[in-house]
Amino acid sequence: MARLRRYCPAGIPQHVLQRGNNRSVCFATDEDMGVYAHYLCKAALKFGLSVHGWVFMTNHVHLLVTPSEDNSLSQSMQYVGRFYVRYFNQTYQRTGTLFEGRFKSCIVQRDRYFFACLRYMELNPVRARMVIDPGNYAWSSYRSHCFGSSTKLWSPHSLYLGLGETERVRQARYRSLFNGHIEGDLTTHIRQSINQGLALGTERFRLEIEELGGRRQQLLKRGPKHGSQA
Repeated sequence: MARLRRYCPAGIPQHVLQRGNNRSVCFATDEDMGVYAHYLCKAALKFGLSVHGWVFMTNHVHLLVTPSEDNSLSQSMQYVGRFYVRYFNQTYQRTGTLFEGRFKSCIVQRDRYFFACLRYMELNPVRARMVIDPGNYAWSSYRSHCFGSSTKLWSPHSLYLGLGETERVRQARYRSLFNGHIEGDLTTHIRQSINQGLALGTERFRLEIEELGGRRQQLLKRGPKHGSQA
């Protein structure tokens, strides 16, 4: 089946997933993650990409970003891939592909799913049993959102800034979002959307994006197996 054309309109958040080839390691050390963050920061400034959230895991990366132009995301990821893969291959004396094909991305409905997507991303290290508390993991945006950790990479989204008039209030209200568990259906919805490149949002939102972008945003229904009756 032909893959769906990527749709990355300016001004709308995108959830991005980049995996190591065959889910192999793409970060062996903290220094590797620092280099990736460096090139991502440079790309964001060069091509107009606001990075609201991130988590760097051993074999994959999640990002929540907003492009300022329709091609900002693709140009940024191409830039990061070119320079980081060169660094990684030189450092570990290897050749060939590091990442799994093209990166995955999906549009995120701001008012309903933006914070849910951030929670899903920043809890990744907890689900992987790397840490008990997301604040104990250095390579995610959790510390920036919850404690104001300074980093050039971070561009706070207007929804986050709208949580309160002061940093302390915003941080406290953001931390409160992590008091409960993410429902299983919501986790499935987030994973399904990013893996299939479908808009993360309500049914109505998906239909609106489908009309605007001219590409399917609905799950395909499985047809009958060969030889069976409809």
